[in-house]
Amino acid sequence: MDRLHITGGTPLHGRIPVSGAKNSALKLMVACLLTDQPVELTNMPNLADTRFLAQLLETLGVEVYWPKGSSTCHLNAAELKSTIAPYEQVRKMRASFNVLGPLVARSGHATVSLPGGCAIGARPVDLHLQALEAMGADLRVEQGYVKAAAIHGLKGAHINFSTVSVGATEHAMLAATLAKGETILENAAREPEIEDLAQCLNSMGAQVTGAGTPVIRIKGAEALKGTVYPVMPDRIEAGTFAMAAAAAGGDVTLDGAPVAALGALISKLREAGVTVDGDEAASTLRIRRNGSALKAVSLSTQPHPGFPTDLQAQFMALVSLAEGTSIIRETIFENRFMHAPELSRLGADITVRGQEAVVKGVKQLTGAPVMATDLRASVSLVIAGLAAEGETVVNRIYHLDRGFERLEEKLGACGAKIVRRSGEEE
Repeated sequence: MDRLHITGGTPLHGRIPVSGAKNSALKLMVACLLTDQPVELTNMPNLADTRFLAQLLETLGVEVYWPKGSSTCHLNAAELKSTIAPYEQVRKMRASFNVLGPLVARSGHATVSLPGGCAIGARPVDLHLQALEAMGADLRVEQGYVKAAAIHGLKGAHINFSTVSVGATEHAMLAATLAKGETILENAAREPEIEDLAQCLNSMGAQVTGAGTPVIRIKGAEALKGTVYPVMPDRIEAGTFAMAAAAAGGDVTLDGAPVAALGALISKLREAGVTVDGDEAASTLRIRRNGSALKAVSLSTQPHPGFPTDLQAQFMALVSLAEGTSIIRETIFENRFMHAPELSRLGADITVRGQEAVVKGVKQLTGAPVMATDLRASVSLVIAGLAAEGETVVNRIYHLDRGFERLEEKLGACGAKIVRRSGEEE
C-alpha cells in the first residue's frame, strides 16, 4: 500500500496547473447514457474515481476509449448491453448511483446497487428516489438494489427538495432531459458543477435553464445528441493547493483556477492574513505568505455559495497554525471530523464537540506517521505535513488517488519535499 513521505518546513514557490473537476467529470460521464451518439469529454482528470466509473460504464455496454495519461475521454453508448449496475462496482464510489436515472430515462428500467463511498456520514439516497418516483418511476428496494421501471417513459414533474442535495439535483436533471414535458426542481443545489452539467446537457440538445439558482427547469427532449465538452476546473483541488501554499508559506500561482467559484474560500484566506490575488479573466489565483503569522478564523460549512464542506479538513489544517482559537462547524455531513485525531498526532490542538471543532493554534507542528481516513481528510494531512517540522508519513493514500491527480508531482514542482513509496519499499 502506497504512502507519502513529506519533509516539511520548505516554502512553496512556483505554478500549479488545476485539473478538471472530479465532482463534475463523474456526472458528465454518466450523461453519455442519455444518447446513442459519441460524447467526448476533454480536461478529464485521471483519478481512481473517474477510472472506476469508466469500468462501470463499460459493464453497461458503453465503449470507452481513454488512453492512460490522456485528458480526453471518448464515450459511446450506442447500444446498452445491460441495465444492471452491480454492487461490486457501485460500492467503490457513491457517484456511480447516478446511472440509475439515465438508464431508466433511456431504457425504461434499471437495477442499481445502493452506493458506497467515503465513510463521512449516512448520505441517504431518498431524495434521489423521491425525484424519480415523482417522474413516474416504479421503485423497489430489494437485497441492497434499487429496481426501477418506467415502461412508458418518465414524465415531467414539479419536485421540491426537502433539503439541498447536489447529488439528487444532478440525478433529477439527468433523468428529466428525456422525460415527457417539463420538470421543475425547487430548492435545487447551486454548485458550479450543477451549472457545468447543465451546459453539457444543453450542448447535447437538452433544454435546461436556471442552473446555479434554486429553481431549475428542464424541458424533456425526444432524444439527445453527442457532444464535445470540456470539464470545468476543479475548485476543490484549487482550494486545496491554495491552502497548502498558505500553510507552508511562499508564493504560488494556480493556473486554470475557477476564481469565481472560490469566493468563500478566498474571503476566509484573506481573513487569516494570506495575500490572495485572483484574476478571473486569466483564470489565475496567486497565494502569498512570507513570514507573516496566520490569524484564527471561524466558519461554518454551507451549500454553495457558502464555504464548501470539501475544503473544511484542509482549512482545519491551516488554522491549526494560526494565532488564537478558530471554531469550525460542519453542517453538511456528520462524522466529517475524522482527520482531527490525525492532525493532533502532528501536534495540533483540536477538540471536537459534536458537529463543532475548536482549534487552538500552535506555533509549530511536528512530523509523525498518520493515516488517511477519507478523500478530503487525507489531503489535510499533506497540508499539515508540508508545514510541520521533520518527516510526516501519510498512510492509506489510496483515498488521495481518488480525487487528486499527480499531487506529489505538482507540489514537488514548487519545492515541496514529498515522495511516494510503495508498501514493499523500506
